[in-house]
Amino acid sequence: MFTVKDKETIRNKGLTMEDIEKQLVFFKQGFPPLEVLGPAVPGNGITCLSPEEQNKYIQIYKGWNGTRASFVPASGAASRMFKDLFKAKEVLKSRGREGLSGNAQVFFEELHRFAFYPLLEKEEGFDTSHALGILDILLDRNGLDFAFLPKGLIPFHKYPEGPKTPFEEHLTEAALATANPNGTVSVHFTVSEEHLERFKELWKHVRSTVEKRFGLTFHVGFSLQSPSTDTLAVTPDNVPFRIEDGTLLFRPGGHGALLKNLNRLKEDLIVIRNIDNVVPEALLEPVIHWRKVLAGYLVHCKDRVHTYINILKQQQEVVTEELLQEISRFLTDTFCITHAPFSRENRRAYASYLLSVLDRPLRVCGMVPITDEPGGGPFRIRERDGSSSLQILEEVQLNGKKYNATHFNPVDLVCSIKDVHGHVYPLQKYADEDTGFVSYKTLEGRDLKALELPGLWNGAMSRWNTVFVEVPMDTFNPVKTVTDLLRKEHNN
Repeated sequence: MFTVKDKETIRNKGLTMEDIEKQLVFFKQGFPPLEVLGPAVPGNGITCLSPEEQNKYIQIYKGWNGTRASFVPASGAASRMFKDLFKAKEVLKSRGREGLSGNAQVFFEELHRFAFYPLLEKEEGFDTSHALGILDILLDRNGLDFAFLPKGLIPFHKYPEGPKTPFEEHLTEAALATANPNGTVSVHFTVSEEHLERFKELWKHVRSTVEKRFGLTFHVGFSLQSPSTDTLAVTPDNVPFRIEDGTLLFRPGGHGALLKNLNRLKEDLIVIRNIDNVVPEALLEPVIHWRKVLAGYLVHCKDRVHTYINILKQQQEVVTEELLQEISRFLTDTFCITHAPFSRENRRAYASYLLSVLDRPLRVCGMVPITDEPGGGPFRIRERDGSSSLQILEEVQLNGKKYNATHFNPVDLVCSIKDVHGHVYPLQKYADEDTGFVSYKTLEGRDLKALELPGLWNGAMSRWNTVFVEVPMDTFNPVKTVTDLLRKEHNN
């Protein structure tokens, strides 16, 4: 099945034949199903905080001296954001502007309202009466190239001084929510190699303005997704897919492949948020408020976890049954973790078990009440050892079963990846390799199957200790299609 050249290609990517064989098994057999106990809901998996509690955790965060950073996955291309406009090009060629409807029609009717409109006006050949020409300028590589740029580099919002991109908006968010006590701000973006230089150029262009405005020193970092996280593509018959020249086709393994990038960070607290979930600065107040609430709650939980770990390590031989029950209740009440009961005679084994459960990376995840917005959701699942835990699951992981879920995942996470001694956990150890999924794509007019690695906030964090906290809808404002930029949250 694999030639000498194939094996050389696999080695050059940092993969082994064992990796490839395992991927082929997943294509043929699928992934083991999860035992879903039910959706996480308020009172059973989702924590709802009163205004007094919110203020309490904000004060905890304000008084905490640990280091903080923002981690922003920003490598995805914006092509799906413009899918309606690609369809519109074909309509315009066959039926003219009268054939447009839906989002495409709205796009042209409201064209002047987009933050990138001034850029369009400056392009040679721009003519408001020539719809097809406008799309050529906007989408094609000879024009603004928006269809091939990542979302992070596309102007989203209007400001008196000019439009701003999501990249710039994340810098503002970080300055207001995750600035370090020493006057620095750390923001890390994962980007594609193709666009790395453009991100660096934009940062170089805005750096002095941003630092002067906030009176802070920014440390902005970039990293690329490792080729070793690419996955083999196969035909519908599970045979390795080959492109026209006969070489194997590999595809990026999804956002779960960014676990290695995350593991390079050294800060005590890390915020993870999608690149397109941004609002203009005038609407940031609830976002910053809840970012600090989640951060304070994380610090609170981490302090209790580390206290228990230290006690268990120092007193494991003489620990009391009362303390073990207290820790067990804490795990259940905070992380929704349950386990089989231990007998009184096995107190030492019980203490060892609780220590192993406490000693894990920790995340606090904002969860938004259900709307029609897309996204995975919070669930309670049964682990292989019989215990239960909280997990973020994608719809594809539910095997077609419907649940009466009340919340969904907006990707608003605050994380701690260091142990009680300040050492960074080896995060791959806490991932569940059996929680990816198979997706269906096309290339060169041919069908193929692609493998998605365990998602960064799904299977890649499967064995983290997890808290779900309800956050309001106005903290979630993603841009999935270009006309989303016309919503009041993005265009005032």
